[in-house]
Amino acid sequence: MKLQYSYSFVLRSAALCGVALLSFLNCSSTSSDLSNNTDNSGNSGNGGNTSGDPVQVWLTKGDQTVKLQQQGTSYFSGTSAAGTTIEVDGSQMFQTIDGFGYTLTGGSVQVINQLSATKKQELLNDLFSASGIGVSYLRISIAASDLNSEVFSYDDMPTGQTDPTLAQFSLTKDQALIQMLKDILMINPNIKILATPWSPPVWMKDNGNTMGGSLKSEYYAAYAQYFVKYIQAMQAQGIRIDAITPQNEPLHPGNNPSMYMSAGDQATFIKNNLGPAFQTANISTKIIAYDHNCDNPAYPLAVLNDTAANPYVDGSAFHLYAGDISALGTVHNLFPNKNVYFTEQWTSSTGAFSGDLDWHMKNVIIGSMRNWSRNALEWNVANDASFGPHTPGGCTQCKGAITVNGSAGYDKNVAYYIIAHASKFVPANSQRIASTQSDNLSTVAFKTPAGKTVLIVQNSNSTDKAFNIKYNQKTVSVSMPGISTATYIF
Repeated sequence: MKLQYSYSFVLRSAALCGVALLSFLNCSSTSSDLSNNTDNSGNSGNGGNTSGDPVQVWLTKGDQTVKLQQQGTSYFSGTSAAGTTIEVDGSQMFQTIDGFGYTLTGGSVQVINQLSATKKQELLNDLFSASGIGVSYLRISIAASDLNSEVFSYDDMPTGQTDPTLAQFSLTKDQALIQMLKDILMINPNIKILATPWSPPVWMKDNGNTMGGSLKSEYYAAYAQYFVKYIQAMQAQGIRIDAITPQNEPLHPGNNPSMYMSAGDQATFIKNNLGPAFQTANISTKIIAYDHNCDNPAYPLAVLNDTAANPYVDGSAFHLYAGDISALGTVHNLFPNKNVYFTEQWTSSTGAFSGDLDWHMKNVIIGSMRNWSRNALEWNVANDASFGPHTPGGCTQCKGAITVNGSAGYDKNVAYYIIAHASKFVPANSQRIASTQSDNLSTVAFKTPAGKTVLIVQNSNSTDKAFNIKYNQKTVSVSMPGISTATYIF
């Protein structure tokens, strides 16, 4: 599918190149939107039939009148209504799912820590517990991202000095992040964590600056040890790093912090330094290539085509600020033994809830899954009402899943609901199964470890849409409001 839709793109001047947009409107931070709602608006069962297998329905409407609310139960029967039928086929199995979630930026940690102890625990439970939305995957930055209040690395040195032995390496500046990860692990000990750097220490770079530049070849070995020390230090804190990427957005050196890393340089770094360093240190953390836009699948393909780098690489990671989500499928089809991941998509302070819900569900959730991704991540977890904190020159319009309003409360934004429609119902180790789609109804289906079938549908029609869901030769007739998301569980 092409990235064309009715609302405009906004240029992200800091880290991002093109975007889907997000509403400035928020909803209440209370837990009421996770409660049952017996109002059956937007959903119809088989003419009152309640004798078949039940179908649980959760709905979010683009007009925000319904947000992640359970609707009246529908029931399967042996008959179907006329019109579109979505067929779900559990015999066709695809990739296993690692999880759904966000990036827990340093800025997210800073604003969440402004909440009272009670409100903070409420929010963490809402995000990460099974009784909340069950976020199962987090991305974090190795040292600062552009959504930290300041730029730092784990081995900063005075101008003109270097530390090739990494004697000054320290995680001290990320203690707040580490503590919050510990709090999250208390709620979900199995959450997967992906870590990626925005920049190495500036003394390793050819321009001596936090922005742009490239890694000096003489520091490739030291930088590989920087990753080793990081993974070991986090493990010592009880935090297992499941995977890393060598560089966030390696073709976008204009952010603060950032670094340019060509495909050739990344392949060289992986095969000669990072991969062997992990092997020597007995580190099982996955190495995932690229971590940038879908418009340049040639980059991860170049890394995977390097016969010496390939054995060290688990797969490739993508963003969608440019290109088409089908790039993930293209790379997967050429290297079916390697994984693909979707690791970042922002929502903007100037966007519309309905437009973002529609585009992100079709592309980030449904599109990435149908193109073999093992995860789907929105951008930052939380920000304040001014869309901060961020570094000087960092993103000024990035709107998190949560807006924190001082110590007393928080609001849930569209990214919360985008992820929730998957994370709450599709736990880690679920497996994607086949589902058809048509008539502006985008779909993806899963079989959970508990044996449940989950079907996510995005209705991109401007009007209500009635259709059938067919599974195991039985059907259920349902309807969805225009520009809405529904998750069906049966």
